[in-house]
Amino acid sequence: MKTNNKLKIFNDPIYGFITIPNSLIFDLIEHKYFQRLRRISQMGLSYLVYPGAHHTRFHHAIGCMHLMQKAVNVLRFKEVSISEEEERALYVAILLHDIGHGPFSHAMEHSIVSGISHEDISLRFMTKLNEEFNGSLTLAIQIFEGKYHRPFLCELISSQFDMDRADYLKRDSFYTGVAEGNINSERLITMLNVVDDKLVVEEKGIYSVEKFLVARRFMYWQVYLHKTGLVAEQLLTRVLKRAKELANDGVILNASESLSYFLNNEISDKNFDDHTLEIFARLDDTDIMAAMKEWQYHDDFILSNLCDMIINRDLLKIKLKNKPIKPATLDKHYKALMEKYDISENEAEYFVFIDKISNQAYQSKKQNIKILQKSGKVVDLAKASDQFSIKALSKPVTKYYICYPK
Repeated sequence: MKTNNKLKIFNDPIYGFITIPNSLIFDLIEHKYFQRLRRISQMGLSYLVYPGAHHTRFHHAIGCMHLMQKAVNVLRFKEVSISEEEERALYVAILLHDIGHGPFSHAMEHSIVSGISHEDISLRFMTKLNEEFNGSLTLAIQIFEGKYHRPFLCELISSQFDMDRADYLKRDSFYTGVAEGNINSERLITMLNVVDDKLVVEEKGIYSVEKFLVARRFMYWQVYLHKTGLVAEQLLTRVLKRAKELANDGVILNASESLSYFLNNEISDKNFDDHTLEIFARLDDTDIMAAMKEWQYHDDFILSNLCDMIINRDLLKIKLKNKPIKPATLDKHYKALMEKYDISENEAEYFVFIDKISNQAYQSKKQNIKILQKSGKVVDLAKASDQFSIKALSKPVTKYYICYPK
């Protein structure tokens, strides 16, 4: 009888060798739903700003699983009780936490699918996989949804310091070359502990946590909310929105079968059934990129120009302000564009628009980071820290921007 060796090893540029902990994880990684993540970029169109940022959701998910193994080992060493079933569920939940991401990560959520987030789709994938794997993902789904009776297990998956953030900050910093985002995730994990079933960080790790939050703030302004990346993502959302409008008007667009399905049907959380999930599982970055390469030569003025801007990286101009953009400024750019190309205001809105971005590195009122002091007392990070910057990081910062043709 032929047996398959399921204890494979990945060679990761960040952590070195990563081992697969059990056969269930191996089988999930092998599954077509998970393999699709090799074709979903982790940072959307950020490679237009940082040429090295071509890493995928697959990379990230494997890295998160590796850090979760480290966390389980650290907590068990500190005599925190974690059963084998809980351990397996943690690995499954963190491995699959991003499985519902669509092409270029976020663009579809705001354009051709309405009222359903990637977290919702992740949950649907996990539920479907649970059926295929005879209920072996049930506990993982409970933890993923934050419904398990031991909160610290849920916090390892989703909180202000979880294995997701611990990986993506370090990984995105590596692939973009933005050194300021590089955190010592292994040092942070070594400082973890559990008190009353809640995740805490030991006091001696407080400076590492402070650096983690500063790095996170820096990565958001410098990388995730970089103005050129913002324009590119806005354009991509508008490409899909325009394509859907044209499809609704009966215009036939060259696109893959799976992309055409989402263009020609109104998909929301109400009708996102198993059939839709199967078609979604066939969608990835290549569907969108191949479509845009075709659409840049389409007769429609809006669609062709939007696609051309992304394909050839000739993007809109963007200006960031600390105050809301004045309506008069917006009108001025509308009129200039409408006169130049003889288009309507509705059409001009695809090329001239305003929006805002907000960043709060530390949310002290939501799943706050708890510090375990030497006395045994547990306090919020903002109180334990002697750094004025932590209190500053707790305040949301909002910036406003306007985009218009050069």
